Amino acid sequence: MGGMNASSAPAGDTEDRAPGDAPHRSGFACFVGRPNAGKSTLTNALVGTKVAITSNRPQTTRHTVRGIVHRPEAQLVLVDTPGLHKPRTLLGERLNDVVRTTWSEVDIVGFCLPADQKLGPGDRFIAAELAGLKKRTPKVAVITKSDLVPGDVLAAQLMAVDRLGKELGIEWAEIIPVSATEGSQVGLLGDLLVPLLPEGPPLYPDGDLTDEPEQVMVAELIREAALEGVRDELPHSIAVVVEEMLPREDRPADRPLLDVHANIFIERPSQKGIVIGPKGRRLKEVGSASRKHIEALLGTPVYLDLHVKVAKDWQRDPKQLRRLGF
Repeated sequence: MGGMNASSAPAGDTEDRAPGDAPHRSGFACFVGRPNAGKSTLTNALVGTKVAITSNRPQTTRHTVRGIVHRPEAQLVLVDTPGLHKPRTLLGERLNDVVRTTWSEVDIVGFCLPADQKLGPGDRFIAAELAGLKKRTPKVAVITKSDLVPGDVLAAQLMAVDRLGKELGIEWAEIIPVSATEGSQVGLLGDLLVPLLPEGPPLYPDGDLTDEPEQVMVAELIREAALEGVRDELPHSIAVVVEEMLPREDRPADRPLLDVHANIFIERPSQKGIVIGPKGRRLKEVGSASRKHIEALLGTPVYLDLHVKVAKDWQRDPKQLRRLGF
């Protein structure tokens, strides 16, 4: 994650620019907010495709998934961090370190606050952390889920966020309501973020949507499908490792098939039944749901082989955390 400042990018070919042309801008932004504030959904809406894991469960974003927004005049690289929270486990502490490192390296921080929930201690905890960030990093307050509330409630939330900034000495570069699910004001948010970026050439080739290795993204898609519909405390207890992704050898060129072998790790034997479901039905659903997304992501038919394994108390064990990629 090191060295994310756009200034280390090669210098742009400024000589080729016609006089009067606006300079090209590029850089990194991250959305922060308490778990479930709509950060990943917003990343997906801005990029225009599904790159960040989204789930209606808190704490499901584990990896730094970057979405890349390409525009003729700018390139905005979105770094998606896990929600900052008061840590209870070693994993929690590690996630918080990742968050703080990311914040200090990006060019813009967008603070996501859902329109349908009053500002709470979690929001203040994050805002206080933001207040301690370098003054020169622009901070944008994004009021998410604006489609869920009437106008007067939205107006009250905008004023509350403005007040919170004044209390803590945060100068918001912008305060903007959006609805990522309805696409409302998402383009406008992009328009407001671009001028806050430093001048510079594109950092990624046109057409790239993320720089996550494909295996990590495939693991995220499987993990998301495994979380869907599981209503107890499993989110913290599921990790997915893609063991291998290999093209099947004996297939004709016009009918390729990719074999994907992945393990779903849980912490306790008692959780196995929850993930597998009666007569394996749940695991079959997870397989078919995630296979569709993986095929769409990779653009090739996939044979998905899933196994559920127990890695005892992996969240508290440094060795297991490393093995599972944290």
